[in-house]
Amino acid sequence: MHVLVIGSGGREHALCWGVARSPLATRLSCSPGNGGIANLAECVDIGVENFDDIIAYCLKEKVEFVIVGPEAPLVDGLVDQLEQAGVLAFGPNQRAAILEGSK
Repeated sequence: MHVLVIGSGGREHALCWGVARSPLATRLSCSPGNGGIANLAECVDIGVENFDDIIAYCLKEKVEFVIVGPEAPLVDGLVDQLEQAGVLAFGPNQRAAILEGSK
């Protein structure tokens, strides 16, 4: 399974570390990632706010599962847009993320 992790911080590094250990993950990418993440995953130079390019990458590279780490793209509806494009994503939908982010 090709997994894409969205983000570039410590949370995303930990997510990549965990995913990399799974026998189910045959390919791991991270957008945009960082130097430490690059030891675990292929870093893809797409910003977390660039939803159109993230979705295009997922479709082109046959990403089967996306994990969204940062709050901003969750609040902006990335999970909703991925699911509308037929890409399975882990994270709250926009309405739930707004509720969480408003506190």
